[in-house]
Amino acid sequence: MSLPSDLEIARAVKPKPIVEVARALGLHDDEIELYGSTKAKVALSAIRRLERQNPRGKYVVVTAITPTPLGEGKTTTTVGLAQGLNRLGHRAAVTIRQPSLGPVFGIKGGAAGGGYSQVIPMEDFNLHLTGDVHAIGAAHNLAAAFLDNHLHHGNRLGIDPLGVLWPRVVDISDRALRHVVIGLGGREDGVPRETEFVITVASEVMAVLALASDLDDLRARLGRMVLATTADGGFVTAEDLKVAGSMAVLLRDALKPNLLQTLEGGPAFVHAGPFANIAHGNNSVLADRLALVTTEIVCTEAGFGADMGAEKFFDIKCRASGLRPDAGVVVATVRALKMHGGVGRIVAGKPLDPALTTENVAAVRAGAANLAAQVENVRAFGVPTVVAINTFPTDTDAEVAAIREVALAAGARAAVRATHFTDGGAGAEDLARAVWDAAVEGAPHFQLLYPDEMPLVGKIEAVARRIYGADGVDLAPAATKALKHYEDAGFGRLPVCMAKTQYSLSHDAGLKGRPSGFRLPVRDVRLAAGAGFVTPLVGEMRTMPGLPSSPGGERIDLDAAGEVLGLF
Repeated sequence: MSLPSDLEIARAVKPKPIVEVARALGLHDDEIELYGSTKAKVALSAIRRLERQNPRGKYVVVTAITPTPLGEGKTTTTVGLAQGLNRLGHRAAVTIRQPSLGPVFGIKGGAAGGGYSQVIPMEDFNLHLTGDVHAIGAAHNLAAAFLDNHLHHGNRLGIDPLGVLWPRVVDISDRALRHVVIGLGGREDGVPRETEFVITVASEVMAVLALASDLDDLRARLGRMVLATTADGGFVTAEDLKVAGSMAVLLRDALKPNLLQTLEGGPAFVHAGPFANIAHGNNSVLADRLALVTTEIVCTEAGFGADMGAEKFFDIKCRASGLRPDAGVVVATVRALKMHGGVGRIVAGKPLDPALTTENVAAVRAGAANLAAQVENVRAFGVPTVVAINTFPTDTDAEVAAIREVALAAGARAAVRATHFTDGGAGAEDLARAVWDAAVEGAPHFQLLYPDEMPLVGKIEAVARRIYGADGVDLAPAATKALKHYEDAGFGRLPVCMAKTQYSLSHDAGLKGRPSGFRLPVRDVRLAAGAGFVTPLVGEMRTMPGLPSSPGGERIDLDAAGEVLGLF
C-alpha cells in the first residue's frame, strides 16, 4: 500500500501550539516571538539564562555516505532519531538547517524530512519560514550596492575594479546569473564591470549568521568581511565601506533561532542554511547551544556526506563554538550503495532504475566501501559512530546484513535498520537505543583534524589525504598566489572550507565508491574573513546551481482554497 505524500502526512497532524512546546523546554513566554501559532523565534537572552542554569545535553551529529541526487534520508533520519529518543523517554531535540528555495523549486524539493519523520508546518518550513534567508540576501546585496556606489563616487579607498570579490546573491537556482556584466547604460548607471551571482545560502553572510555566538560577534564578523582588494593587494572590508552596521540591523532578528516541532510534537530548532558543498553546511551554533540546554540529547544534521558537512562540522563549527560532539550517525541506504557498487543509475525526477530494487548483495558489498570510508572519516575525529540503515520495502535481509558487516568492520559501534519514514519514531527506537548508548558510553576523544598553526596548504592536504583519500593536492597558480597572500596578511590560522562536488569522495562526481589514485585539483582559494575560514575551490565546483529540464517548481501550485500543492 502506498503512503500518502509528505505534504498530506504533514497536514493530517494537528500541531501543538508552539507556546506549549516552548514552555516544555523551560522557555518563558516573554522569550519567544510568535510567528502565528506554530512557529516562533527565541530571544538570545534565553540562551544566556539557560546556559547559566542547566547542564548541557548530549550532542549527536547526523551525516551520511556519499549521496545520490535523491538524498539518502539524512534529514528524515535526524528527525526520526529524535522522535525515537523521545519515545524511549529521553528529552530530545532536532537542530537542522532551513532549506534554500533553489532546491525546493529545483531538483531535490523540500528539506523538512519525509514520511512520518518530518518537521512541521511543512509548507512554512520550506517556503520563507520567518524570513531569515531574505534578510541575509538583503544584507549581502546591501554590501554589494555600497561597494559599487563607492566606485561610482570617486573610489576614495582605491579599490581595484578587477579586485572586487563580493558577488550578489539570489535564493533561486539561476545559471544565467553565473557570469554577468553590470553598470551598463551610461555615466549615471555605475561603473561597468564583470561580476557574478551566487545562491544566497552560499553567501558569507549566511556562514557568519550560522557561526556567530551573539549579536556583538555577528556585528564584528560582518565588519571583518573582505569585499575587495586595492591595487597594491590591500583588503577592503565591510567596516571600511561603513556598511557593516546597516547589515547587522537587517540581521538582528534573523540571528534568533526558530522553534518548530516534529510530527510527534518534539522540539525542532531550524536556523541558518549554508550548503555543505560550497559552504560549511551546518545549522547555527546558537540553535545548537539553545537545544543543548533545554533537552538531554540533540540530533544535529551536517550536510551531504561525512567528507563534506561532517568534516566542516568538526573542523569549522566545533572549532568556532567550542562544543564537542558525543556521537556521530552515518546514514546509508541499500540503493545508494548499489549505485556506488556500479549497479543502476539514479536521475532525479526519473523512475528508479529496477536494478536498484532487485537484490544484489555483491553490489551492496562493493559499494559499501564508501560507507566504510565515511565511518572512518567520523572516527578520525575521535567520535563514536553508529550507522543508520535507512531501509525501503525492497531492501532484503541479506543486503542489510552485508551493510552491517562492513560497518562494524570499519569501526562502527552498531549498524541498525530503521523504518522511521514509514513508522515514525517507533521505527527508529532501535537506532535511538544504539545512539543513546554511543553518546553516553562511547567515551569520545574528540580531536580536530589539524591545528590552527598548520599552514593553509597543509590543512588542504590533510583534508584531501585523510578524508577524501587523495594522493595529494595540485594547486593552480591562482590558488598558490592566494594562499601566500592570505598567509602574509595574517589569515594562516583559519580553517579550510572545501568547495567540491558532494557526489564523490573525490573532485570528480563520476568517481563513485571509494576512489583511489587521484590527486585533488584546487583552482583557486577565496577568503571568508568574517566567517573565519578560507575556501579552496576544487575542480569545477559552482556557487550557483542551475534548474533541471523539469524543475520541481512545475508541480507546485495553489488549489481553489489557497492551499499549496506539489511540495515534496
